[in-house]
Amino acid sequence: MDIVLQDRLAADLFQKTQDWRDYLQYEKHVSKHTLRAYTHDLNVFLNFLFTHHGEKVSLNSLSTAALTDFRAWMSRQAMDGLQNASRARSLSGVKNFLSWLDKNGHMHNAAIGLLRSPKLPHKLPKPIGEISIFTLLDDLKAKGDWVSLRDHALFTLLYGSGLRIQEALNLHISDLQNGDYLRVTGKGNKERQIPLITPVQGVFKVYLEHHPFAHDPHAPLFPGQRSKYLNQGVAQRTMRKIRVSLGLPETATPHALRHSFATHLLQNGANLREIQDLLGHASLSTTQRYTEVNAAELIAIHKKAHPRQKSKS
Repeated sequence: MDIVLQDRLAADLFQKTQDWRDYLQYEKHVSKHTLRAYTHDLNVFLNFLFTHHGEKVSLNSLSTAALTDFRAWMSRQAMDGLQNASRARSLSGVKNFLSWLDKNGHMHNAAIGLLRSPKLPHKLPKPIGEISIFTLLDDLKAKGDWVSLRDHALFTLLYGSGLRIQEALNLHISDLQNGDYLRVTGKGNKERQIPLITPVQGVFKVYLEHHPFAHDPHAPLFPGQRSKYLNQGVAQRTMRKIRVSLGLPETATPHALRHSFATHLLQNGANLREIQDLLGHASLSTTQRYTEVNAAELIAIHKKAHPRQKSKS
């Protein structure tokens, strides 16, 4: 919480913002990105209320905030150029805080439940084609230096096991269980075991032979500088350089390897429930997006190959 905002909040509300942040970090175990985003969004909202009403914001004034106040805040964001996705995320963060206050008996605001989230476009996951992925991985493997071996192992794991990028970067040497399984801690601090297919096992066998800290079970599986965890931004920059050199689309990102893992599994006969478990999705509806990807591909193929379509062209 920034110092300027602290001066704009009553003591009771300021303390609750700190308690809520601790709750997200230590009880819900949200990611650093989520914690930072939610904290920022709440700060912006409370700053807006201070300016909007011209007085310190307290638990009492927050509980009586009207629907028009929330709408004015959303309108201000739109005027500042925030797109629907960003405004929806901001609203989600503020709703999370107000819900936490309500559940813990600190205050209740009835108006927030009447505020609709901005409509979001229906976006499908954008997987990378198999040939492009193999070309990408072969390019890293061919370089042979330690950094390329590390990046090759990382991207192979993302595609071969469907991990989120941060899940992979948080791994330790000890999370590799006899080379057959991987112990992964996902969202909400939930742990799951991921089987490693034979090609992935082979990559890690070579990788660990060159890993400078392979003898230390507590060492990061993917170290960056000074043996610390590799930063997500470094992995993303590596992917950007490769996709430019290979002429891959901008949608070729580390996270797209996870989408590719799920899409290609589905194409080859895996069922949704199995894919859900491997991805660590809490809801099956999240996993069902990948059926739409296949449906979209089938429609495209149908339009391209159907005799009547050809006769029109």
